[in-house]
Amino acid sequence: MKKVVFVISGGELGDPVFFRKQVATAAPTAVVCADGGARHLEAAGILPVLIVGDMDSLDSASQGYYEAKGCRIIRHPRRKDETDTELALHEAFAMAPTEVWIWGALGHRVDHTLANISLLVQGKEKGIDVKLIDGWCELFLIDRRTVLEGEAGQTVSLFPYGGPAVGVTLTGFEFPLTKAVMEVGSPYGISNRMTSGKGIIELDSGCLLAVRYFRPGVFPGEVKG
Repeated sequence: MKKVVFVISGGELGDPVFFRKQVATAAPTAVVCADGGARHLEAAGILPVLIVGDMDSLDSASQGYYEAKGCRIIRHPRRKDETDTELALHEAFAMAPTEVWIWGALGHRVDHTLANISLLVQGKEKGIDVKLIDGWCELFLIDRRTVLEGEAGQTVSLFPYGGPAVGVTLTGFEFPLTKAVMEVGSPYGISNRMTSGKGIIELDSGCLLAVRYFRPGVFPGEVKG
């Protein structure tokens, strides 16, 4: 049985309507906030079960508000090795989920985005599906046969992660592959498109970072004439 936990990081949450729809659809068993990520939830009317971090991005009034509502807060020192999002992810793992969706982890800070992408590895190590998600796209790692359910025209970009991806076979894509090798530094897996409602990704060894955009032909920062 699928058990989803949401982690809310402090970056941009994206479209609040999309977020509320995903809450209703995924029905997460718990919502965990990384520090200032809790600011996103007050407007959405969602109460997290836990807020964790050094509390440098969540003012004392907001902390008091959530504690009065019964939300637990775990405070860490500012001088620490882990990011607040990593700490929140560890707490989510302790809840024995099958999936963790991390929101607010993508945005203007490229270094923070890269740090959050690296957290996907921890999910693979634990056998838990972890993805970064916003109103535009989702990012996740693939190290086994994966079937993407979606719609024709969705853009899916694939990048070898941590080394070569060997024996990559793509079915149901505009640019199919058969037993290909994808090397770091040769990003030819970018901007592929699904040709139907199902795309199949297979590989013999290695790992792929997948980026799937939800709306066909629509990307952040673009203005359609």
